[in-house]
Amino acid sequence: MTPEGRVKSRISKFLKSLDGCFYDMPVPSGFGKSTLDYVCSYRGFAFYIEAKAPGKEPTPRQKIIIRNIEASGAKVFVIDGDLSELEAWVAQVRSTKR
Repeated sequence: MTPEGRVKSRISKFLKSLDGCFYDMPVPSGFGKSTLDYVCSYRGFAFYIEAKAPGKEPTPRQKIIIRNIEASGAKVFVIDGDLSELEAWVAQVRSTKR
């Protein structure tokens, strides 16, 4: 498994553990519009995740996609192995009354 693959495996395991979480991993095929690795929703809150190998950064194209998603009001996480920011956000959403 690649270093990025190991990060994706940890992310998927965490997302699967969340009751009420939907996520999809769109497959890039050259057709349609590019997006990030994960398109997710948890308890009515949209969020996206870009997984990277440890120490790697999003590409310039991914940075544009991230800015556009954030401009829409959705949360974006760039994860290179440390899930603590995502875990803290999930805890915050759990405590939010809707």
